[in-house]
Amino acid sequence: LSGIVMIKSVLIVNNHGKVRLSKFYEHFTVQEQQQLIREVFQQLSRRSDYACNFLETTEADKWGKDTKLIYRHYATLYFVFCVDQSESELGILDLIQVFVEALDKSFSDVCELDLIFRMDLAHYVLDEIVMGGMVLETSLSEICEAVQAQNNLQNQENPLSGLKNAIEKVQR
Repeated sequence: LSGIVMIKSVLIVNNHGKVRLSKFYEHFTVQEQQQLIREVFQQLSRRSDYACNFLETTEADKWGKDTKLIYRHYATLYFVFCVDQSESELGILDLIQVFVEALDKSFSDVCELDLIFRMDLAHYVLDEIVMGGMVLETSLSEICEAVQAQNNLQNQENPLSGLKNAIEKVQR
């Protein structure tokens, strides 16, 4: 299985086409990534909310003809997984749901601004789920435990975190 990437990319794009998170597991130049994101958004934004959540790419796309776009549209954000033909559409839809729930728990009701201002945490959550194009973890509790452990470690390393926590307690 070396060299085989099943998940080619994970994207979060808002309703206006602004990228809120992008992670590519295949090499594309920055210009190619931007073009792919524009193409994905154009394809998805034209679709009805009642349309199927899977879309196969054509040979003309940079992804190639063996790529599927599997997505969910939540509020103002499109969560898109670009995958090869070997991936199960329903399995990826479940994975998107786990990703969204993990973000929701990590941010205490995630919103678009959280993804902008805490992009590092959003990437960390994604890295707990997918690494190198392969699914690592699907258990929401395992993902949340790992994220919490990472947060605890960061708080121990940050000398100002004790002050920040004290201020937060006083404000409550």
